[in-house]
Amino acid sequence: MVKRHNGFKRVKLVFSLLLLTAVLTITTAPINAELIRVNILTSKSRLQNTHAKTENLLQQGKALYDAGRLAEAVKVLKQANADFERSGNKANQVVTLSNLALTYQQMGQLRDAEATIARSLNLLAHLQISNLDIAAQTLDVQGKLQLAQGQTEAALETWRQSANIYKKNGNEALLIRNRVNSASAMQLLGLYYQAKTVLTEVEQRLTKQPDSLVKATGLRSLGNVLRVIGNLNQSRVILEESRKVASNIQASTELGEILLSLGNTTLAQYRNLLYIQNNEAAKKLVQQTLEYYKRAELIASPTTRIQAHLNKFRLLIDDKQISTALSLLPQIESELKNLSPSRNSIYAQINFAESLIKLQQNNTHISLLDIAKILSASVQQAQILGDKRAESYALGTLGGLYEKSNQLAEAQKLTQKALLIASSLQSGDITYQWLWQLGRLLNQQGDTRGAISYYQEAFKTLESLRRDLLFMNPEIQFSFRDMVEPVYRELVGLQLYNNKNYQPSFENLKQARYVIESLQLAELDNFFRQACLIPKVNIDQVVDKKDRSAAFIYPIVLKDRIEVILKLPGQDNLAHNQVEIAQSQVEDIIDKLRGDLQEPDYTSQVQENSGQIYNWLIRPFETQLTNNKIKTLVFVLDASLRNIPMAVLYNKQQDKYLIEKYAIALTPGLQLIDPQPLQKVQINALTAGVGEKRVINNQPFAPLKNVPQELKQVKSEIPQSKQLLNQEFTQKNLQTQLQQTSFSIVHLATHGKFSSDPEKTFILTWDGLLKVRDFEKLLRTTDGNSLTNIELLVLSACETALGDKRAALGLAGIAVKAGARSTLASLWSVEDSSTAFLMGEFYQQLNTGMSKAEALRQAQLAVLQKDKKPFHWAPYVLVGNWL
Repeated sequence: MVKRHNGFKRVKLVFSLLLLTAVLTITTAPINAELIRVNILTSKSRLQNTHAKTENLLQQGKALYDAGRLAEAVKVLKQANADFERSGNKANQVVTLSNLALTYQQMGQLRDAEATIARSLNLLAHLQISNLDIAAQTLDVQGKLQLAQGQTEAALETWRQSANIYKKNGNEALLIRNRVNSASAMQLLGLYYQAKTVLTEVEQRLTKQPDSLVKATGLRSLGNVLRVIGNLNQSRVILEESRKVASNIQASTELGEILLSLGNTTLAQYRNLLYIQNNEAAKKLVQQTLEYYKRAELIASPTTRIQAHLNKFRLLIDDKQISTALSLLPQIESELKNLSPSRNSIYAQINFAESLIKLQQNNTHISLLDIAKILSASVQQAQILGDKRAESYALGTLGGLYEKSNQLAEAQKLTQKALLIASSLQSGDITYQWLWQLGRLLNQQGDTRGAISYYQEAFKTLESLRRDLLFMNPEIQFSFRDMVEPVYRELVGLQLYNNKNYQPSFENLKQARYVIESLQLAELDNFFRQACLIPKVNIDQVVDKKDRSAAFIYPIVLKDRIEVILKLPGQDNLAHNQVEIAQSQVEDIIDKLRGDLQEPDYTSQVQENSGQIYNWLIRPFETQLTNNKIKTLVFVLDASLRNIPMAVLYNKQQDKYLIEKYAIALTPGLQLIDPQPLQKVQINALTAGVGEKRVINNQPFAPLKNVPQELKQVKSEIPQSKQLLNQEFTQKNLQTQLQQTSFSIVHLATHGKFSSDPEKTFILTWDGLLKVRDFEKLLRTTDGNSLTNIELLVLSACETALGDKRAALGLAGIAVKAGARSTLASLWSVEDSSTAFLMGEFYQQLNTGMSKAEALRQAQLAVLQKDKKPFHWAPYVLVGNWL
């Protein structure tokens, strides 16, 4: 029984081993790792010469695997393989070796898994078997192993071969599982649309089937994959279909699994919404999630029931429903005691311990000693079962608990043991966590150099995992702020050591700049739920040759300060300034400024707060910028700074906005762009817009009366223009035009919204909402192998979502997905007559050969001269190539 104390008292932990620091919410893995079923692959005629004892061993091995008792499963499967080999039953030996390989993989023993599947495939090559499903499922196992080893393309090819066999045999159930696995691999490769096509195919196959357990299970698997790749709304729709099927056929056990999955999807929606802002919609999702878990508890198997209880327990704690959470303690403790020793039971105990640590932090006086006992038992159980991965998790978590109780030496020993195991398993997804934990521990002990070393190793591990991280830990995408982002920020904080008497070395400044850019890329990966952003160019190698009047500014927001790095053209050194101010205070000022910018008559308030930000970012470097004759400032913005236009920063001493002195551009990372001037050819444009009132999916969009005038202005400056207005501006027509003609400029005058949720980042067309993930497909050339060559994408009348602190991720996402060199957009929607005037001025200046950034500056100044209110001229930002 977990004890509660009347007052907080730091308890000396007395255990010499055992616990975990990863946030573990039990979820369904994206890749189905089910063992090959004996009853599918063998027949009585093939087993007639095989002893019943050996048959039972194979069945027993599967039962142990399903129960999470992997080391025991290995022993049994090895014995079954030896028996089949002695009896000459090579077909069942293939099955056994394949299952053994899959078990090794689940244990993290990839070398043993690789050697075992190779033996299975070698036997298979010399067999003449009538049941080709044996071959197909063996290939499926090989594909899973290849994926675990990072050989994603090879896994896809292997699964393609097995899919062909399933299609030939008409084995619909195994084909569906195969295609779901393939879609997951495509997602990891950044092949989002290919994955979407496969998943659509799976959905169509399932829909055509009559209600059955196979259909219910297939839809559940599809819904889980959609959740992992971030398509939460569709995941919920598919899971609801699965629920209906399971209800119709009265499959109560499967229905319990489906309800758990539905709870996990709505939980993900809740976390995603909370990531933006805490509002009524988030509260509704909490209640819906709790209801799904409650219903799952009533009918589910014991394993599923404890998962639902643990997930509900964590949610109640996160939602500050502490008394309700505490009421669940006796039931959860009782259920955990009744679980048989297995990997699932170990992870359940770790999950429970993590939640108890959160409860203890909420001053509920949970005993740290009792939490340590739970984790100690988890370690011992993992050691008995021979489950090294689970042992590493438990040890590392126990180290984290010692860290929280300020017993740093003990914490360090435990974490080092956890790291040693994780490294031996080549499990990067947990290795980086223990490296990070060791970095924190050394930093707390005053060993800054040692801390930086561990942080750098954690950072390198995260960078190497960019493609695989979401697959290995589906929860990472929803705990990015807690489990990934801090590694980057804390490393930068150490590299730019907060000490007035300390000046960071050039090497530290250079590394900090690289780390913060890498964080920008990681955030976009998390935004898309896929690793798709590969740096294109090292900016320092090219920019000095193309624009020696551009300087680059990196503001970095840390918990207790702002660090600003300045890169000047033609200079190897980096300038640096530090402002001591709490992150919460920074965000308050930015939020206030963002709100004031929405009000046309709040100019004085805008100047006050934007002047403060000017003092942080620009004033320390005024002399250097002037002496180096800088004309353009390119910002790599961090955190909430991305939601405000740098043009509005106000120099109170000179009574000037930043745009009055400099052209300005933004980029999500200078590694992503290769700055090139607009090609010296006659430019042409595709213009499209929706000016009339529209209602899409019950969402009303007000008319934009000046859209026809805006498109007319563009055509007057660019005679070679094709126009799609109102009914003509459909997604199909847009795609047709882009694929038929190579346009250098695409100008879209329509409603749009940028959000930190890709599902809520869209552009309005006449017939629907063009979402950010569809941009790449839309802009593909007719052969589908490359993106259309767009120099400039213009999105007018768009806006960032109010209250969403990271809404500008959506703008950066569109800029990346469009594949255009530059994207010009508005952060909020202004009177469309002002927009039409500004766009006319912009294209007029662009026609003179001026850079895009300078053309935008001149257009904004033209509006400013007519109306000094920032509301009208400030929202326009240029993302990407500024030349």
